[in-house]
Amino acid sequence: MSTYCDSPFNYQRRLSREVMVGKVGVGGANPIRVQSMITCDTMDTEASIAQTIELAQVGCEIVRITAPTVKDAANLQHIVRGLRARGCEVPIVADIHFKPEAALEAAKWVEKVRINPGNYADSKKFKIVEYTDEQYAAELERIRARFTPLVRLSRERGIAMRIGTNHGSLSDRIMNRYGDTPLGMVESALEFARIARELDYHALIFSMKSSNPKVMIAAYRLLVARLREEEVAQASSLHPPADSRLEACATWNYPIHLGVTEAGEGEDARIKSAIGIGSLLSDGIGDTIRVSLTEDSIHEIPVARALAETTGRIAAVANKSAISNQQSAISFDPFSYQRRATETIALDDVRLGGEETVRVAIRRAAYDQIAHKVDRMGDYKPEFIFEAAGIAEVDPRDEEAIAFLNQSLPSRLVTIADGLDLPVVAAYRLLAAKLEPRHPILLKDSLTSATDPQAEFLPTLLRAATNIGSLLCDGIGDAILVQGEYGPGQALRLSYNILQAAGTRIFKTDYVACPSCGRTLFNLQTTTARIKAATVHLKGVKIAIMGCIVNGPGEMADADFGYVGGAPGKVNLYVGKTAVKFNIPEAEAVDRLQDLIREHGKWVEPPLNAPSPRASEASFSV
Repeated sequence: MSTYCDSPFNYQRRLSREVMVGKVGVGGANPIRVQSMITCDTMDTEASIAQTIELAQVGCEIVRITAPTVKDAANLQHIVRGLRARGCEVPIVADIHFKPEAALEAAKWVEKVRINPGNYADSKKFKIVEYTDEQYAAELERIRARFTPLVRLSRERGIAMRIGTNHGSLSDRIMNRYGDTPLGMVESALEFARIARELDYHALIFSMKSSNPKVMIAAYRLLVARLREEEVAQASSLHPPADSRLEACATWNYPIHLGVTEAGEGEDARIKSAIGIGSLLSDGIGDTIRVSLTEDSIHEIPVARALAETTGRIAAVANKSAISNQQSAISFDPFSYQRRATETIALDDVRLGGEETVRVAIRRAAYDQIAHKVDRMGDYKPEFIFEAAGIAEVDPRDEEAIAFLNQSLPSRLVTIADGLDLPVVAAYRLLAAKLEPRHPILLKDSLTSATDPQAEFLPTLLRAATNIGSLLCDGIGDAILVQGEYGPGQALRLSYNILQAAGTRIFKTDYVACPSCGRTLFNLQTTTARIKAATVHLKGVKIAIMGCIVNGPGEMADADFGYVGGAPGKVNLYVGKTAVKFNIPEAEAVDRLQDLIREHGKWVEPPLNAPSPRASEASFSV
């Protein structure tokens, strides 16, 4: 497998071709574009126009609108016409699932069409079917016949297309050949891309979305590696090329759309999005991003813009640090998660490394501020004091210091020294590459401690989640220290929430909640709040809240229970990805969900005076 980026230690943005979405260029030398999706019914023309303009006014550069039926797709004509009449030139993307006929209608009116290979002319019935090579080829021919008209229309109109794979909606055909894997996600998209390329259509953008950041990161890395392989193979077949146009078409350097799907709401959703999106941006992957929040869409834009701006800071630090000269091999498999193997060590009453959970540290000065209330901090307690742990602090470029540690006994907890002008992710990757695996590593969100109690929290949260979360998804890290946040209580909460979002340490109820759109069959924000109020005390239980069936069953594959819109005013309940209760009136559905959790032995009664589900979260608004 080829590499997924030029260097894991030195930031360099992946060079992609430019694809025009209306008047907005994506990829190439363009900045990372920010997009979102309106939430109202597509048949409500005026509301659709109003929400689109509102998004454009807060900095959204591309707006997506769902088109679940041909009737909805036809109404995009009136929405686009109304936007242009009001002087709004933001390009419109039609979001298509299940219905090729809707895609063909939408493509007449919009600047881009998004299709999902898992449910565009393909099926997902969770059947166990063994396909012979001949049967598999026959299925691809059936897809080709259904997909070709959309490709031809898109080429004729000069509009773009996103081939957007979702982990939760892989087809039975893909599932049975590749499994529910990042490789299956990538191959699903490439099958459609090959058809488009055979028809000389190249205005393609790819995405590999999942609600699990580890899966999402692995899938995007694998996609980029596979695109590089396809490009090498195609270029060699055209050597020497017949003409420059053929050589340009041979390239597979299509732009990449990043997103963590069903991220949820509040602080947890922002952390999960930063882990997935921020990790890939740090490696130079990504040309346009959407942060999916179960909130009003305008709240997505500041988060997306802040994440997009991080790449400039990463590049600035990387370009002036000697870390770019490092040639070490990385210590992790970028396409398959496995925690770095270390020895277990003891720090007073705390054990870390080896099979132990990832621990949370605090600075002595911060601990002294909260010492009087540590016993009342519940799940957000610090587990050891940094200065008392005998931690070795090193510069990962210092060969002599690393050699000393590798020769010393016993194993020690090691971290990057403060004050070094290095990109955090690259610095820890380099440390893990050079340090003997037996030594556990403590991760920091920043190599300087916060000094401003008035600093804005969102940039701090995004930096911490990107740096620590992406390293955890690389399998690196046995303890963490958030020191870029001034308030010790808030820093500890952020530490634990990063561990939860990365799937490293589950200490509270985990929610997978999709963003609102025109397909949703109930109010996602109020419903999510009701479900959280009823279940927030169920530590370790994972609940998926889906407004419709589009991504429901698949994204719920690793959830314990699911709450899915089945029809207007009706809810279906799932155990895993299996529907077990159907057409429950919405007014009764939360109570029935609690009953289902009881039936499966995962219910406990809430403690007296339990906090509200939002009591421990920061407030975000724009």
